[in-house]
Amino acid sequence: MKPTAALLSAAAMFAISAPGAESTIQLITLDPGHFHAALVQKSMYPQVSPVVHVYAPAGPDLEAHLQRIQAFNTRTDNPTRWEEKVYTGPDFLERMCQEKAGNVVVIAGNNFRKTEYIEKAVAAGLNVLADKPMAITPAGFKQLCRTFELAKHNHVLLYDIMTERHEITITLQRELAQMPELFGAFVPGTPEHPGVVIESIHHYLKQVAGKPLIRPAWAFDVTQQGEGIPDVGTHLVDLVQWQCFPDQILDWHKDIKVGSARRWATRVTLAQFQQVTGLEKYPAYLQPAVGPDGVLQVQQNGDVAYTLRGLHVKVTALWNYDPVPGGRDTHNALFRGTRANLVIRQGAEQNYLPTLDIEDVSGLPAAEFEKNVRAAVAKLTVTWPGLEVKPTGAAWEIVVPAKYDVGHEAHFAQVTENYLRYVAAGKIPEWETAGMLAKYFTTTEAYRLAMRKD
Repeated sequence: MKPTAALLSAAAMFAISAPGAESTIQLITLDPGHFHAALVQKSMYPQVSPVVHVYAPAGPDLEAHLQRIQAFNTRTDNPTRWEEKVYTGPDFLERMCQEKAGNVVVIAGNNFRKTEYIEKAVAAGLNVLADKPMAITPAGFKQLCRTFELAKHNHVLLYDIMTERHEITITLQRELAQMPELFGAFVPGTPEHPGVVIESIHHYLKQVAGKPLIRPAWAFDVTQQGEGIPDVGTHLVDLVQWQCFPDQILDWHKDIKVGSARRWATRVTLAQFQQVTGLEKYPAYLQPAVGPDGVLQVQQNGDVAYTLRGLHVKVTALWNYDPVPGGRDTHNALFRGTRANLVIRQGAEQNYLPTLDIEDVSGLPAAEFEKNVRAAVAKLTVTWPGLEVKPTGAAWEIVVPAKYDVGHEAHFAQVTENYLRYVAAGKIPEWETAGMLAKYFTTTEAYRLAMRKD
């Protein structure tokens, strides 16, 4: 099948000279149904060829992806120079594996086939940079385990896009938790009072790259998008591992015990669905989730309580339709230490901007605790100059210069640059691979327990 006229037109707009000899990475984009696929290309990378081969079915998902790349190429400020070469035949997956037109496949889209896509790409001897989640069910997790073994055998690198690691308050919370003179040690907690609590809130109505985001209808079908914990919860579970046990090799067979999990729905009216998708009615595959009142019930909220090496954890992933005025997606996190609590808040009192506080639970004289706080922040300023600290009631707030808050979209370039370093080195650290397996075991086991409870 030949590309549609619209696709050919879009591809022509991107035509540039052939890549230079210095380019060692050639990207392939596979079935880009999610805007995250485009965000990987919001920036250029010196070692990456500007020519990108795209294999996907023709349709609105592909059109939207190409339009986003076109917007990056034609923007006034620091435009990109991508040239998209598009194939839309029904055998797009097989054709990609056969042609091997690049050496790194970017996969971000409908999650129903994503684990299959990843396995096929790895089997073809291609490196994979995949958006989360790489698996949304226990069966998908088993397939992913096989794929990691196959990646090892084929000497290719499989990695997922964990943007939240690059948010500055999250990074600083991680660093402070590794300072025993300030934080002490993690309080193991109990199921009722966990040592770590993380909650995120996302919204269906939002802007991406300065424009209202049009979501595909399948994003409201949990069999294609994934439920709350297997989808967005992937980030939260990853952060628990990355922040609390940095660079440590986790064993999902013995280090994790999932205790309980729940799931519940967000109500999306037809008018709201129309606004965010541009469609006039729910497609047939969503009808089973439409209630008698005509409101779509989207099972994308969830929580899970589990232990990781004895540390009690609770993570919650929530979806609302739209944020309150002035609001946006939020991340709240509590780390309970024996000397201090490290708390990220992002509510109305913080003007919906993430704020990191250090709460004193040490029992030390106030002056001595303040000394510990200032000493810890002084260590951080070696890497992040300009950090300051100020008292806020009973806590101390880390004052972060605005230059470190680069925004969610910029984090995709940071993740990609890190992955490209792994590709250049020819290996991914063992703790990263073990962490991905631990993470997807946790999220898919939570899904299994939540479904069993229903």
